[in-house]
Amino acid sequence: MEGKHIAIPALLKIGAGVLDHLGIYLKELGFQKVVVFFGNGLIDMFGSLVLDSLHDAEIEVLEYQELDTVRLEDLSSLAFSMSAKTQAVIGIGGGKVIDGAKYCGFLRGLPFISIPTSASSDGFSSASASLLVEGRRKSVPACLAYGIVVDTKIIRSAPEKFLYSGIGDMVSKITALYDWIFEEEHGCGKVNDFAVMIAKKAVNSFVRTPFTSIHDELFLKELLDSLAMSGIANEIAGSSAPTSGSEHLISHALDKMSEHPQLHGIQVGIATYLMSVVQDHRYRRVDTIFTQTGFWDYVGTLGMKREDYERAIDIAPSIKPFRYTYLHEEQYREKAKEVLRTDARLKEVLK
Repeated sequence: MEGKHIAIPALLKIGAGVLDHLGIYLKELGFQKVVVFFGNGLIDMFGSLVLDSLHDAEIEVLEYQELDTVRLEDLSSLAFSMSAKTQAVIGIGGGKVIDGAKYCGFLRGLPFISIPTSASSDGFSSASASLLVEGRRKSVPACLAYGIVVDTKIIRSAPEKFLYSGIGDMVSKITALYDWIFEEEHGCGKVNDFAVMIAKKAVNSFVRTPFTSIHDELFLKELLDSLAMSGIANEIAGSSAPTSGSEHLISHALDKMSEHPQLHGIQVGIATYLMSVVQDHRYRRVDTIFTQTGFWDYVGTLGMKREDYERAIDIAPSIKPFRYTYLHEEQYREKAKEVLRTDARLKEVLK
């Protein structure tokens, strides 16, 4: 009997200056005609570098444009207006263009090449896209990236808040995995041990990385490697369960409630610490990495409110009623609200 077949990226390049060689990488994969989507303002910043690299490798760019929408209707229209000759879709930028380009590729059954310009979440490696569906943010199925190219020189130059967001999203695997095991223990899901192993190795490798600055090459590479591994863990599991638990439900609830939500990984990071205390699981490790990286210092400048998190805790189970995390039990929702009110660290960073 054969084992399960899983998709992994055919191309993974993470390092300083790798974007310079994009054309060479894609030529080695046999691509000759591509469509390129850039994030807002990024044609001016990276357009000539990317287009020259593709041109030098004799890859024809059928179309390139800035993409600033994640509305389902817009992306559907865009996907089916692309040339029939298109062999791959390239997305360069932040979460919005990565999600949009990824979904266009998914709709057309085309390989997607993911080129994030910030390390704000694991979205660049995941098989889902966060879109606007009838005016509401919704995570919809897509395909794992066929190729991932991340230039650490570009990641380093992005505003620091995006790095803090990536750190928060990465550390959240600690509580997400604990939720997944909790779910299986309550007969509401089935844990895939291989996916757990990959996700656990990813987060442990990251939190044990020595660094003097979050801009260190080793630190950035470990963060990006670990975020990429998270996407593979989800692919193995066939869901986001290895990397998204109660802490993500709180963040999704905040997105629904707030007029101006914070970055995904910032909200998730705070909720990760909260839930790690509730779970009584590795909360000292979470607190240490957030302290050492400056995550807590940054969060303290945002003026986020404890009462918003309290409301989000109550809404959280309804976000994914088919899941069974700690927050799907009333006793743990009450415990989470108590921790919000009494924990010294949370009292320090939330108003």
